[in-house]
Amino acid sequence: MQHPKISPSSSSKLQNTPSQFDILVVGSGAAGLYATLSLPAHLQVGLITKDTLKTGSSSWAQGGIAAAIDPSDAPELHLADTLKAGAGLCEPEAVKFLVENASAAIESLVDMGVAFDRQGEKLAMTLEAAHSRPRVLHSADTTGRAIIDTLTEQVLHRPNIQVISPAFALSLWLNDLTGHCQGISILYQEQISWIRASAVILATGGGGQVFSQTTNPTVSTGDGVALAWRAGVIVRDLEFFQFHPTALTKLGAPRFLISEAVRGEGAHLVDYRGQRFAFNYHSDGELAPRDVVSRAIFRHLEQTAPEPYCVYLDLHPIPPEQIRHRFPNIIKVCQQWGIDVFSEPIPVAPAAHYWMGGIVTDVHSETSIKGLYAIGETASTGVHGANRLASNSLLECIVFAAELSRLEIEPNGTSVEPASVITESRDWEAEMELISSMRQNLPQLMWHSAGICRSQEALEEAIAQVSDWRCELTALEVTQCLLQLTPNQTVQLTSAKAQQQLRTCAEALNLLDIAYLILKSAAWRTESRGGHYRRNYLQTSPDWQVHTLVQGERWSKSPIVQLAQMNSNTADGQSGLTTPVMLGIGQKGDSSTASRNPQPKQEAGGAKGS
Repeated sequence: MQHPKISPSSSSKLQNTPSQFDILVVGSGAAGLYATLSLPAHLQVGLITKDTLKTGSSSWAQGGIAAAIDPSDAPELHLADTLKAGAGLCEPEAVKFLVENASAAIESLVDMGVAFDRQGEKLAMTLEAAHSRPRVLHSADTTGRAIIDTLTEQVLHRPNIQVISPAFALSLWLNDLTGHCQGISILYQEQISWIRASAVILATGGGGQVFSQTTNPTVSTGDGVALAWRAGVIVRDLEFFQFHPTALTKLGAPRFLISEAVRGEGAHLVDYRGQRFAFNYHSDGELAPRDVVSRAIFRHLEQTAPEPYCVYLDLHPIPPEQIRHRFPNIIKVCQQWGIDVFSEPIPVAPAAHYWMGGIVTDVHSETSIKGLYAIGETASTGVHGANRLASNSLLECIVFAAELSRLEIEPNGTSVEPASVITESRDWEAEMELISSMRQNLPQLMWHSAGICRSQEALEEAIAQVSDWRCELTALEVTQCLLQLTPNQTVQLTSAKAQQQLRTCAEALNLLDIAYLILKSAAWRTESRGGHYRRNYLQTSPDWQVHTLVQGERWSKSPIVQLAQMNSNTADGQSGLTTPVMLGIGQKGDSSTASRNPQPKQEAGGAKGS
């Protein structure tokens, strides 16, 4: 084995990578950008983005952002709709916080310059599935892009914000004595560097690339959840993945999302015979919750076995002018793939879209490790429960990111210790073939075992296979280079090729880790609820109206805290955020509980150092 060469600890040899910020934000979707803008202006903020500022899932969001701002609507109705869609696993306090702050979030976006569609002088609102009122604001069918463009422009004009791009977050940097998060390591400009910060905010988005059929961009590889889990942070409800009912299904085309709003405006789901079928599965038909519609399509395809294997979205019930006004981007993309939405239906099928689970946070976005925060899709705030209500995701990003304006962080006055430097000159080309094979085969395995309908046998087989792949991957030299990093030691790479190899390996490691977590959580939950559907456990069980918590290799349960309980606790002077934990995997006879801020055990990916 070729060993790294020790170089003089001369910073003159290094790229200009900052070694310290007051706050680090990892991720540049709506949550990361808005959080960066919300932080106090006197703090120095580093914004780390994996590719460019506009490559995340938020830019792809079409439908809109939900808010009960119409006189005929009310936050209480939005609350009720969200709780109903969440199938019993929403945290009511988090949902209440979301809907009560929705109006302020919209006002802020409008003030920043986001051009929502209007009807006369009023903001236009549309109806989407499982909403009881038209409350979804939109900017044609590219709402996410409109928000991201506006936020990006603001970020680039803030003198206290430095964008570090493209940079890949590798691990959390934990303090040896306190266990607190004090920074991260990143792969950037052909080196691995450590950056210190008083607080780290993870806003890395979802993990849809773990499935072969997904609406998510290629950067959605579950990075935040994976590196947090490896550092001992508590994660939650990872079995709950939302499969959007209507992704474009055309040979050679990406799984482009056809917005919920299309059905909200009146489009019909039909099969290859042109017959509507959604009402055979639910009384709300095409406007039933997403998990219900996705399963309806899945079952109908199983029964009819058409070729091609898809159903169709028929836009004929919508007036042509309305289609042109509301869905110009959908028209454009469909035209690129030879589909004229005015004369023929759009071929669609379900695809992995949104991860309800994530890093456990409270309404202030605090995680189980002090100094670490999580927002957006990478967080589990409790807002979405077992199934997200349409157009609540962008709202969650803005509302919870805005709360970080209250973050009380003193400017980082820690003296910067000079980093030691080593040079890494190995070429891992021989190991890349195995990694590429895993990366190619994993999404297919996950789609067939942990997709829309799951079985015990398929889950167990997939767990065994993923476990084998994880062992193989961690044994490789390129992976060991990532897992055995020394805090505050810069690794200088000798080529751009080596950097790409390390990034490919890091993404594969993250995907295998989140696949393992999804599979084991899904196998453990012996019921069907929301986005988690088990062929051998078809019913929803009251015994499973609990969260699934994971810390390291320990699985446990945590009950839902109802509003009545919280109000009672608050009246008694007690916090409503306690999370008593019940018996978990491998805990036979163990009645121990997990504290709100446990001392994390050291795992690969959570490097400790003073």
